[in-house]
Amino acid sequence: MKKIICFILFISVIQVSFAQEPTETIDTLRRDALKVFLDCMFCDEDYVKREIPFVNYVRDRKEAQVHLMVTSQRTGSGGREYTFHFLGQNEFTGMSDTLVYVSSTDNTWDETREGQVDLIKLGLVRYVVKTPFAKRISVNFEQAKREELVEDKWNSWVFRNRLSGYFSGESSYSSHSVSGSISVSKVTPEWKMDFNVRYNINGDRFELDDETLISTRRSKSFRSTIVKSLGEHWSVGGRYGIFSSTYSNYKLSLNFSPGIEYDIFPYSESTRKQLRILYSVGYRFNNYEDTTIYDKTKEGLLGHNLDIAFEVTQKWGSVEAFLGWNNYFHDWSKNSLSLNTYLNLRIAKGLSFNLGGGASMIHNQLSLVKGGASTEEILLRRKQIKTQYYIFTHFSITYTFGSIYSNVVNPRFGGSGGGMVFYY
Repeated sequence: MKKIICFILFISVIQVSFAQEPTETIDTLRRDALKVFLDCMFCDEDYVKREIPFVNYVRDRKEAQVHLMVTSQRTGSGGREYTFHFLGQNEFTGMSDTLVYVSSTDNTWDETREGQVDLIKLGLVRYVVKTPFAKRISVNFEQAKREELVEDKWNSWVFRNRLSGYFSGESSYSSHSVSGSISVSKVTPEWKMDFNVRYNINGDRFELDDETLISTRRSKSFRSTIVKSLGEHWSVGGRYGIFSSTYSNYKLSLNFSPGIEYDIFPYSESTRKQLRILYSVGYRFNNYEDTTIYDKTKEGLLGHNLDIAFEVTQKWGSVEAFLGWNNYFHDWSKNSLSLNTYLNLRIAKGLSFNLGGGASMIHNQLSLVKGGASTEEILLRRKQIKTQYYIFTHFSITYTFGSIYSNVVNPRFGGSGGGMVFYY
């Protein structure tokens, strides 16, 4: 059993507080306070504004003296690592810092947001002390009373169990779904191991004038990933799985695909930028529910995959792009190519643009049932049908103008999720 021994002589619990003089006005606060642009989709913004009242929260990043950009990624234990990038602007250009807060899987949302706020306060101190508000800031230090010995009896292994269900119904229609999963994972700087078992059943029932239609879809899977780190840029590993699906005509599908990955940027910078190239070669054995359009009831297949992932997060926004290509060796015409992209762009003051979409060229549907599907099976999504492509897109444009300050929080008549339901 590996032990992590932490001799903590001084645990610093630092509290930053702000004292407001009775004679100060809102205008005085706005004039003297640090201007901060909070760029965090993982934060409770109302809570942050209530707990940190000694700065001005502005809506335009160009007006800010500090652009606080927050990125996040999941930890091996199931928690999240939040990286806070304090980016100085205007007179604070060149004054930048990076702080990290890690929440555990046992933390409630209240505990997580409290930890985030404590860290934000600490990160803002170096900027606030250079403003007239410095004289109103106090910092307290709390010393630990004893040493602590921390032992990981699970040796970094994490176990998760999940069971969920859904039901809805009307007089002529009802729908239900039940899913369950068990996952076991271990993530360390050297290894990443993940094992997952999943079961899912979905059903729909239609009451028509003269008949009842019932549609049921089931799927079961075991998936695993094992990866070994080879430094800041290289890693090797593989994916292994067992899968069955009534919708996709798989009674049983076994696959094994070892691969190698290279990241142009160091893995340590993954929260801000990634350019990963993964190549893998794999074997798949398929045992089909029904005879396929190629007159197969079972077959073994060799193929390879090339996946490229690009992600970057900057003050102007973020870009994500994922390119995937694969084909089978026995027939190079049996292949697929897909590209998904997501763009979040701050164009100008108050104007932002979001665009996302993807397209796939599909020429490798080897499991399609011979004879096709009936109209009922197509409408009820019981069987997969032939297609040569798949596309989707979404976009949004947002323009905001008016006061650049957004410090006030007013929760009245909001967030309850209740109210009467009306049908039109």
